[in-house]
Amino acid sequence: MSLINTEVKPFQATAYHNGQFVDVSEASFKGKWSVVFFYPADFTFVCPTELGDLADNYAEFQKLGVEIYGVSTDTHFTHKAWHDTSDVIGKIQYPLIGDPTWTLAKNFEVLIEAEGLADRGTFVIDPEGKIQIVEINAGGIGRDATELLRKVKAAQYVHAHPGEVCPAKWKEGDATLAPSIDLVGKI
Repeated sequence: MSLINTEVKPFQATAYHNGQFVDVSEASFKGKWSVVFFYPADFTFVCPTELGDLADNYAEFQKLGVEIYGVSTDTHFTHKAWHDTSDVIGKIQYPLIGDPTWTLAKNFEVLIEAEGLADRGTFVIDPEGKIQIVEINAGGIGRDATELLRKVKAAQYVHAHPGEVCPAKWKEGDATLAPSIDLVGKI
């Protein structure tokens, strides 16, 4: 079953954020746009490149009213240790959620149970708490924050403009489409 347009399932977790341990739940995703960014593990190889890329683009996400949540099956204590010992991870300003019980990884259907790790899953959640974008990458394939920004802008546009859709490679300011019988066979 697809997770698109489903509400985020209930959860309680602890995140490391701005030098503090903070509680996070599904309610944290309501009222704003959110990106939940699963990665396999702290102190690894592709993961810090992705998280650093998000950190470098975090201000752009914030301008769009988007909060990012990094999630792995590590604990919030491990997130703090990684943050304190890595220059790349040290620049992160968004919450890093610990999921040692696998609750979030199971809820978002990204758990690799045999390994106790999460797939590289990206989920964009609208202000109502519904999942609008799902992307899962194989472990060796890193993601691109600028492409994610483009997709978030498209999701926000479609959300704000019912009856319009964004075509392939759409960028902010480009023309959109209004699906109708008049467009059938004309694109």
